[in-house]
Amino acid sequence: MPHAPQQEDVATAELDTALRGGPFHVALRAAIAARGLPLQRVQHHLSRYGVKVGVTSLSYWQQGARRPQRPESLRAVRALEEILQLPDESLIRLLAETGERPVARRSGVRSYRSLVEASDVLRGLLAELDAPVDGGLQCLGHHERVGLGARRELAWRESQHIVRAHRDGVDRFLAVHQGDPECVPERMRVHALENCRAGRVRRDHGTGVLVAEFLFDTRLRSGDTFLFRYAVEDGTAGVSGEYLRAFDAAGGQYALQVRFDASALPVRCHRFAQQSAAAPRGGRQELEVSERHRSVHLVEPRVRPGVVGIGWDWD
Repeated sequence: MPHAPQQEDVATAELDTALRGGPFHVALRAAIAARGLPLQRVQHHLSRYGVKVGVTSLSYWQQGARRPQRPESLRAVRALEEILQLPDESLIRLLAETGERPVARRSGVRSYRSLVEASDVLRGLLAELDAPVDGGLQCLGHHERVGLGARRELAWRESQHIVRAHRDGVDRFLAVHQGDPECVPERMRVHALENCRAGRVRRDHGTGVLVAEFLFDTRLRSGDTFLFRYAVEDGTAGVSGEYLRAFDAAGGQYALQVRFDASALPVRCHRFAQQSAAAPRGGRQELEVSERHRSVHLVEPRVRPGVVGIGWDWD
């Protein structure tokens, strides 16, 4: 449905301002809004230029969660200038300006399927670990704790899973962790805490993705339940502003607790949800930080496909 003339004028004015002053992600978001193109259509246009970029990556770029850096991504930016009818070098110039940094984003764990679709790198890492398409486990409950450090960084996360096998022979779980921008996966550490032991670990510096294998030391039969707990020690990136988890199917209970260092408490916290990584956010609910425990939490009694998370403001 076309924009009303007044809406078009506002969108054009916002775009002009963003192209002059940046930053890159604001200009890209304004350009896409001004042309009235959903991200799926932008992706389709890029494919006609011979450039492959996922909808999730486009969403990250316009949110400031990621910056295009690889040669293929820079080709995409130049193609976007044509697709979005922008002056030559307008987005590339903003991208190259010094001092611009991505805004803090989720410290990221995604459902396996959405990560695989978004990243050839992850697909390769999972292939190295001989990951089957179907892991054979149904999640009945997932309780996750995230810790922020004194530098406002994502310091660690701990996960406890309650699962049920839906085929015979399942004896491991592959955990995926993605750090904040500029993280160093080589310095991250994994810890098996209960009813499992750490196996192989694969890392990719460019995407900040870590894949860790946790072994059960038993082969589950179909219908068996199992409980295990593990942690990822991070603390390798800068300031973090949110944590989210994506689900590609309905499932059991999910609980997320975010705990802050006593010397670095946020001024506001909120819960949010998205139907998909590319969809607008909704379900915002303010969360009060407990002064004694320095934490906030959310509970989803039964998860639905989409994204749920907690964000916070430092000042």
